[in-house]
Amino acid sequence: MDVDGRLARGVVVRRLLVVDQGPGSVSSLHVQVMAEAAGVSVRTVWRWLSEAREGRLEPAVRQDRFTLDDGQWQVLAEVGGNVAALHRWLTADGSSSAGGTPSLGTLHRAVQRDLRAGRVLEVARPSRNRVEVGRYDRVLAELKLERAGEGLPVVDADPVVPAGAVSEEDAAPPPRGGVRLFVPGARVVSTAGTAAVVEAVGHTVAARGVGCVFGEPGVGKTVAVQQALHLLPDRVPVWRAVVAVKPGLPQMRASLLEALGLAAGSLSHRAQPADRALGEALRRPGVVFLDDAQRLSPPLLDYLRLLWDEPSTAAALVLCGAGAERVIARAPALRSRVLTWHQVPGLDQERLAEILAMFHDVWEGVDPAEVEWADATVARGNFRTWAKITSHVYALSKRGRDVRVDRALIEQACARLGPYP
Repeated sequence: MDVDGRLARGVVVRRLLVVDQGPGSVSSLHVQVMAEAAGVSVRTVWRWLSEAREGRLEPAVRQDRFTLDDGQWQVLAEVGGNVAALHRWLTADGSSSAGGTPSLGTLHRAVQRDLRAGRVLEVARPSRNRVEVGRYDRVLAELKLERAGEGLPVVDADPVVPAGAVSEEDAAPPPRGGVRLFVPGARVVSTAGTAAVVEAVGHTVAARGVGCVFGEPGVGKTVAVQQALHLLPDRVPVWRAVVAVKPGLPQMRASLLEALGLAAGSLSHRAQPADRALGEALRRPGVVFLDDAQRLSPPLLDYLRLLWDEPSTAAALVLCGAGAERVIARAPALRSRVLTWHQVPGLDQERLAEILAMFHDVWEGVDPAEVEWADATVARGNFRTWAKITSHVYALSKRGRDVRVDRALIEQACARLGPYP
């Protein structure tokens, strides 16, 4: 606490003690008035008064704070923002600081203090526009998101249902990570395109900027962004805002309030209090994820721009959606402030058979030529279409024993998609 803060505390405490020793007693109104005069919370004034009643009129003198130098901050970035890993490194090093190795709690407070002060922690580094494969796989393996024996990691964000609790034939698969997989046993796989999204989102969050992820419907934009957010360090809060169909400003404000855990019911139609509450909440370093951004009108995009133009805003904003780039282009003020533009392409044709085999076991051993035919004829690199084809191939393959997945069965599955797959 600075000198002005100590003076305010002394004045507040002494005046409250005078009231406390008189015929009356200190009420909540007394404390509220003095809290407003001192510019602190009511809880803080109550704590001051409690300490003063015990004989402590002045705050305890804090010891010199531990601060991280540039080398230690670089190590923290290399370990993905893991403060415990940095503490282990400092403990092993032994000579990292003149005053000895700090405790883990002190290290946590030092990192949080630097982040609040605006120090950037770049946990994702550019590497030819994609995450280094070895490092990416190691991170996923540490987070237990990689299936043994497979070259690409598999993401399963929802709790795993115990084996035998639900039969494979009778139960439809639950949505995982915000995507419907349409078939039991399907897995969300990470591709090179997903790794590129992880890189782009990670840089946007580290720089506390605005990013836009766009692409054709069904190519996996939302899944890739959710995986990128899932891989952020635990200390980075993620707020997901839901966009309604043709939303107005009150609906947009309510969505942001709900995402940030604020009182949307009482604030959404009170513009100034709601905007002040949003501004206060966005001072925390974190990321707001807003899917289906193509639904937003230029006035709503300009409202987002005003929120993120506040100098105190420390949160990043990630907009995602098919056609989001065209909508943002119609809001020049926000468009000029977008730090990262990333287009998600379709599936990699060269690895399509391998990706499908990891997506579902029904594709294991299928002739790659048959997969290429279905992609050129129906799917055209769209993963959502491939998920539907997989659902029908799986159902057809369960009609009897030893049913072979060949051209005839794949054609029959594709025919079920209708004229607009």
